[in-house]
Amino acid sequence: MAPEIAPAPLIRHARTHGLRRLLPGVVMLSHYSRAVFLQDLVAGLALTAVLVPVGMGYAEAAGLPAIYGLYATIVPLLAYAVFGPSRILVLGPDSALTALIAATVLPLAAGDADRAAALAAMLAVIAGVLCILAGIAKFGFITDLLSKPVRHGYLNGIALTLLISQLPKLCGFSVDGGSLAGSLTSLVHGILNGRANGTACAIGFSCLAVIFAVKRWGRGLPGVLIAVTGATAAVALFDLAGRAHISVVGALPQGLPVLHIASVSGSEFVALCTGAAAIALVSIADMSVLSRVYALRGGYYVDENQELIALGIANVATGFFQGFSVSSSASRTPVAESAGARTQVTGVVGAMCIALLLIFFPRLMRYVPTAALAAVVISACSAIVEVKEVRRLYHLRRGEFYLSIVCFLGVALLGVIPGIFIAVGLALLTFIWRAWRPYHAVLGRVDGMKGYHDITRHPEARRIQGLVLFRWDAPLFFANAEMFREGVLRAISDAPAPTRCIAIAAEPVTDVDITAADVLVELVEELHKDGIELCFAEMKGPVKDHLKRYGLFARFGTENFFPTIGQAVDHYLNRYRVEWRDWEDDMKAGHR
Repeated sequence: MAPEIAPAPLIRHARTHGLRRLLPGVVMLSHYSRAVFLQDLVAGLALTAVLVPVGMGYAEAAGLPAIYGLYATIVPLLAYAVFGPSRILVLGPDSALTALIAATVLPLAAGDADRAAALAAMLAVIAGVLCILAGIAKFGFITDLLSKPVRHGYLNGIALTLLISQLPKLCGFSVDGGSLAGSLTSLVHGILNGRANGTACAIGFSCLAVIFAVKRWGRGLPGVLIAVTGATAAVALFDLAGRAHISVVGALPQGLPVLHIASVSGSEFVALCTGAAAIALVSIADMSVLSRVYALRGGYYVDENQELIALGIANVATGFFQGFSVSSSASRTPVAESAGARTQVTGVVGAMCIALLLIFFPRLMRYVPTAALAAVVISACSAIVEVKEVRRLYHLRRGEFYLSIVCFLGVALLGVIPGIFIAVGLALLTFIWRAWRPYHAVLGRVDGMKGYHDITRHPEARRIQGLVLFRWDAPLFFANAEMFREGVLRAISDAPAPTRCIAIAAEPVTDVDITAADVLVELVEELHKDGIELCFAEMKGPVKDHLKRYGLFARFGTENFFPTIGQAVDHYLNRYRVEWRDWEDDMKAGHR
């Protein structure tokens, strides 16, 4: 049996408070065992084999020198190990963020690689501050506003943008196109004009083939490491950088990242804030999902707001130490898990290994071909593409399929940052639309079925003469209050007999705001003029409390609020002496 960390209430099945909540990594060390360390050590060494090429590849994809990808790998792993509540979640450069980083900093840098790196670092700081503020304000719920169709749409758009931007590097040349259309046009022109390097193409596509083959048939093997190591060995042995003129990373600067706070102008800061907001939103959404998955799998509780704070601290730290924006990794976390990781010490081991590489062996990376790193990024795109899920939407919910496609086109055609905000806007618009036009129904009694049911779904349902049972399946607020009023009046006009009373089945109504309350007052007065009584059934206590504060509970009459629809029906039958024979009455009579 695998050794366990000593049982501790701060990890399993419990919320934590105070120091345990703020510094879960430090508290974990108080009951850390040597046996667990050996597992974390092995897992950390295995993780390092993936961290190095992926970090450099994502830096290249963001338009930055490869070294900054390693800086952005070391620092967040260390920061999250201290502040992160998840046991094995791996933070670092992410494929979903690289296009956002490039779209934000490259236009401002105007071709200056050092300036681009400085701007990317400040972008990480701003995004990190936004994440920290979101965690402190307990805004972890905001990612729930991004539905799956919206997330699938913008992630597919980012994947396509990233894929097109990396294909020229895979073919051995570079392009200047910033947009998807520009990059695609430059790619086609470059190939037609003979700029493609055959050797680079062979290396790039061979790396892709190896990575995908290992992923399919060699589970457990580090396909990325095998592909990049093989490509690097080929470049070194055959001097392909000199003979075939392929692009390589070159020797990395020796030493660790240093504290550096970039200076930016006011206009640059405003532009960075827009990109940082998009990065924070995408990072929070990805992290909340991934963190929840591994917490459920490991049987422990994760504080989602502390998760945001840890994500923010990791981004601020990496920004101060020459890195760029990071998020949770859906590709490297499974590597750590499959290698036997038990705690965040696995990430610390990985960070230390990369630090040792930069201090003692920086020249090991000088033969790594850029085409191989492009292959690494392109293979990562396949992990965020959601073709199967979008096809499922097409068959099950055609409207949500179209929503996903609009988000995809927004990112692909307008750019990743405008596309992200279009996705958020559409998500909010969809939410408001559904609340604005909720489902509502007139209810009737179906023989043999308990309760009262929608007459459109049960045409055989019987209705009580003079009584309309109306159900409204949403909160009542400013956007749908008039719709509610129209629905009630239409139900009365469509009733088969003159209406004496309308009972609102209010169990689905979770709120009533001031605007809706005023509309209710107008509706009650309008109905009273026509001699129609309005009452409520199954209204929740908190909603009644709102009506009491508005002064409406007494105004409508406490006798007009009933715990159940059945009691409202009985009240009507007794008050107006209506003849009604219920199927349950017949059953009771038969038992006698």
